[in-house]
Amino acid sequence: MQDLVARLLYLLATLVGALPAPVQRAIASAVAALGRVTGSRESRVALRNLELAYPELSPDERAALQRAILRMTALQTLETLRLWTRPHARNLRLIREQHGVGLFDAALASGRGLIVVAPHHGNWELLNQWLAARTPISILYRAPDSKVGEAFLRLARAGGPDRVRQVRAEGPAVRQLWKTLKDGGVVGILPDQQPKAGDGVFAPFFGLPALTMTLVSRLAERTGAEVLFAWCERIGDGPDFALRIEAAPAGIADADPQRAAAALNAGVEHIARRDPAQYQWTYKRYKARPSGSGDDNPYLDLERRR
Repeated sequence: MQDLVARLLYLLATLVGALPAPVQRAIASAVAALGRVTGSRESRVALRNLELAYPELSPDERAALQRAILRMTALQTLETLRLWTRPHARNLRLIREQHGVGLFDAALASGRGLIVVAPHHGNWELLNQWLAARTPISILYRAPDSKVGEAFLRLARAGGPDRVRQVRAEGPAVRQLWKTLKDGGVVGILPDQQPKAGDGVFAPFFGLPALTMTLVSRLAERTGAEVLFAWCERIGDGPDFALRIEAAPAGIADADPQRAAAALNAGVEHIARRDPAQYQWTYKRYKARPSGSGDDNPYLDLERRR
């Protein structure tokens, strides 16, 4: 039954993804406006994150950035439905610029293994498709709570070359990724989600302590794999993107998890600051607080309003 429902959802995604780009942009603008008027969860979380990460902005500046974030979030969702339901070769034509590909090719040729760190910036699903077109890759993902949701996700990401191995972020995942890297392979990791207790340390992110994964640094330090940051950044307001690949900040493979996590967050922050509207500010990045700090969950009052 869950596979049948997932296929029906995929059909619906195909219909929505087929809408012309101008229609998708108009829908995104309407959804963003509705979210602000109704005080949606995404709208409230985005504004709270901006208050925390950009205290120097005026209320009017934060409100303007909040509107842009909500619109980009809606547009990214609609565009992802299109990416999931069209041939990958066609999707890759949306990438008009490519920067740093030489770093990627050199890392592949070295045979040391490669960790691609892909923050939630721009459109990471388009990045996944570009990576899969270049090399077999194991992608770490957090499974949805719903079995139907997971079945849909696997179906949606299976439309391209059979070179993507989806690894659930649980139990044996670290061993699977470690083996891939020791064999000279490539793994992709989204670095800016809050890890489970015990799987991370607190490190600065936009000047505030944020619980940060240690998986990237542990894998890099133990396998000797190279670490590169990569993202697909929207160009203008159309469906065009620039692929960007950069070397990771120094210290990302440090044996000290605190230093390594700080380097990881510095890399993510550098990318997010390029265009804050394209970063996923609708996620509760600062929900966990350091033990004994006396800091409260900054989203607690938002949760009480639900």
